[in-house]
Amino acid sequence: MRYIHAPDLAPTKALLDGYRDGSIDWETYEREFLALLQARRILEEGLQPTEGRRIAKRLPATIANSCLLCSEHEPNYCHRRLVAEYFQRHWDDVEIHHL
Repeated sequence: MRYIHAPDLAPTKALLDGYRDGSIDWETYEREFLALLQARRILEEGLQPTEGRRIAKRLPATIANSCLLCSEHEPNYCHRRLVAEYFQRHWDDVEIHHL
């Protein structure tokens, strides 16, 4: 599997730091992170990997059979779960398997 670093799918440093230091709770983090994904217009404009060209027209095919990585051990309080569920809400054939 090829690795693609896609910062568009990550929280901002300020958002992550706020959650980690306890200044914002999970519900606030989740709401703000989902708003960030929406504001980044990923579904309309695609992803901009750190290397290579923007992935737009083939985004669902690129995401298919992907593994989202995160430093959190469990998916309950993790941005990878939020990203996977975001795609699942917008594309009919997304299956999520937490490893």
